[in-house]
Amino acid sequence: MIVDRVILGRPLRSVAFDVAVSGLVALLAVTWIAMAPGGWKATLVGIMMALALLFRRTHPSSVAAAVAALALVQVVVGWGPLPYDVGVLIALYSVVKYADRLRYGIVAGLVAAVGVVLATLQVRPAPWWSSALWLGSVTGTVWLVGLNVRTRRLYVLSLEERATTLEREREAEARAAVAEERTRIARELHDVVAHTMAVMIVQADGVRFTIDRDPAIAREAAKVVADTGRQALEEMRRLVNVLREPSRPEPADAAGPDGVLSAEPAHHRPALVGLPDLLDRFRAAGLAVTCAASGEPTSLPPGLELTVYRVVQESLTNALKHAGVGASVELVVDWSPAAVVVRAVDDGHGRPVVRPAPSGGHGLVGMRERVGVYDGSLTAGPTSAGGWRVEARLPLPSAPGAEEVLT
Repeated sequence: MIVDRVILGRPLRSVAFDVAVSGLVALLAVTWIAMAPGGWKATLVGIMMALALLFRRTHPSSVAAAVAALALVQVVVGWGPLPYDVGVLIALYSVVKYADRLRYGIVAGLVAAVGVVLATLQVRPAPWWSSALWLGSVTGTVWLVGLNVRTRRLYVLSLEERATTLEREREAEARAAVAEERTRIARELHDVVAHTMAVMIVQADGVRFTIDRDPAIAREAAKVVADTGRQALEEMRRLVNVLREPSRPEPADAAGPDGVLSAEPAHHRPALVGLPDLLDRFRAAGLAVTCAASGEPTSLPPGLELTVYRVVQESLTNALKHAGVGASVELVVDWSPAAVVVRAVDDGHGRPVVRPAPSGGHGLVGMRERVGVYDGSLTAGPTSAGGWRVEARLPLPSAPGAEEVLT
């Protein structure tokens, strides 16, 4: 990374350039000390102009006023135009370019026009009109160049400000999307915990009524209560982490189809048993989805099962939005004793979407949040064939919870 050096709060290159400009004016003043009508006094005026030009960027209006006053002194004493009067043009250019308001540049231009008239009256032996034309054209050209540079400078500054504003808005939208997705995850985990607690209550009641009549059934029910309680405790821990831990927002361009309506009822908690219906909805929307599973499927905790479902849903939604209608998507669910891996790869060859696709969150932002809750990993990126690949790996519990059995 390149860091610009600064001196006195200003870029070093700007300071060096201003010192060079001021040195040039001072050199002209010293060089003409023997030929200047005022001698060392005229040289002193030129050096004062040079010193004032050191601050032409930070205080352009004040510098222009000081240089104009020194030039007026030069005219009043009758020295006429001198070579170091190029400092007047530099001050005029600076006030037009750097002043906060253009009206200061207009005032400086009018003052320069008066100076041209006064200088023309002192030029000898050339005709007054020739001197007026020459001095007026040079001064006017400098003023117009300053105006053009000012316009370009303000345009670049406006573009930079607009880009900064858009970046802030994009970050705010990403944070809002993450917050909304985390709230949705928390609501769904809350439903999972509530359902698990209801199962525990039913099983505990079963233990109470069967402990005397059938101790074996009672022991089995007690085991289910313990396993379900552990599962509920784990889900509660994840719920608290979702509500407590801050999250780094993803870039807005990584988000998926925000704002797309879901095709499922708000009160319905999806499960893997509903995966075929989900795939049918995407096929009806225009995706050519093929689904394959490898390994031996295992029973998942409700929250983890919901996460797998949402990852599949958001992966297909992302494919429908970006690859388009008619794209082919290969969906693979890989089961192993350590983890379940969901992989969705599209070919990228489709046409624009006509109707909204069913969505369960905020694209990659939502998937990353959900996978992170269960200590999983998510990778997404383009393929060499021009499509897009999403792969989520979710580790399975070391001791799978027992199935929820009602008595």
